[in-house]
Amino acid sequence: MGLEFGIFDHVDRDDRPLDTFYEDRLKLIEAYDHAGIYGYHCAEHHSTPLGMAPSPSVYLAAIGARTKRLHFGPLVYTLALYHPVRLAEEICMLDQMSRGRLLVGVGKGISPIEVGYYGIDYKNADKMFAESLAIIMQVLTTRTVDFEGEFFRYKNVPFELEPFQKPHPQLWYGVVNPDSAARAAKAGMNFISNATATLLKGKVERYNATPNSMPSGAVPKLGMNRYMVLADSDEKALEIARRAYRRWWASFMKLWLKHGIPPTYVNYPPEIDGQIADGRAIVGTPARALEQLRAQLAESGANYMVCRFAFGDLSLAESLRSLELFQRHVMPGLRESVAVAAE
Repeated sequence: MGLEFGIFDHVDRDDRPLDTFYEDRLKLIEAYDHAGIYGYHCAEHHSTPLGMAPSPSVYLAAIGARTKRLHFGPLVYTLALYHPVRLAEEICMLDQMSRGRLLVGVGKGISPIEVGYYGIDYKNADKMFAESLAIIMQVLTTRTVDFEGEFFRYKNVPFELEPFQKPHPQLWYGVVNPDSAARAAKAGMNFISNATATLLKGKVERYNATPNSMPSGAVPKLGMNRYMVLADSDEKALEIARRAYRRWWASFMKLWLKHGIPPTYVNYPPEIDGQIADGRAIVGTPARALEQLRAQLAESGANYMVCRFAFGDLSLAESLRSLELFQRHVMPGLRESVAVAAE
């Protein structure tokens, strides 16, 4: 399998009216579709400007109607917040209406604050995740559910829908360490990680060393996620990226600062310069981006290049310009590099 490209999007708020914000985002997603991007992955967050897609299925239904080839899905559905059979119904509807373009990311979420607002004790999130996923997979593959757990109980509940993809849509996971990479492999999931190339290499190696339950013949996508701001000069790109990232970081930290607790599982510096320094943000000319990404893909072993072209207060025009430069100058070079390395 050659190198594929994806998008990760918090769908974080800026100063535009919400109707304009959503329309601009959908226009950008249409551009991803035209550019040959494989997958679009949106986050789920609640009660925070970090996430303006708190109901991913509603948002994704609009994306499905506005695109033709682009695959799309949540990264992730926060399973503790869902009735699992109801969510399975939504998954089937989205997969059928898009003719098999749905990518189903699942997880327990990273914020005890957000799930707490919904009356969920975060200490139970792991158990609720495991039960919900088992129920969803049973429903998607057998069209009935019998389940007796701590949080969910069903007795011979019929299910009238089915997914377009068989036996079920692709499964995705956000990987934070080598142990979660192993869990993803055991569950037959693709993954995306925000880690540095060095740390990502350890996750890829652990994933590849773990028995995988993916459908026969499926090649897992192992994703490397990067902030991406490209311009005609390094100086211009850095000016844009610094401004936009500060707005994104304020949104990311809002609930954590309000409650006086540090973020769980992740650490983002307040300035994008820190992420540029460790390679998690690519900011500059297309030539610089190509050089850095070639090296990172080679080191990490990732085969799925995931970009964040929209974050903070980036305008539609700024995001489209980065995408245009990436599509024209970076994507062909990266595909060629990966193809040569595979020979």
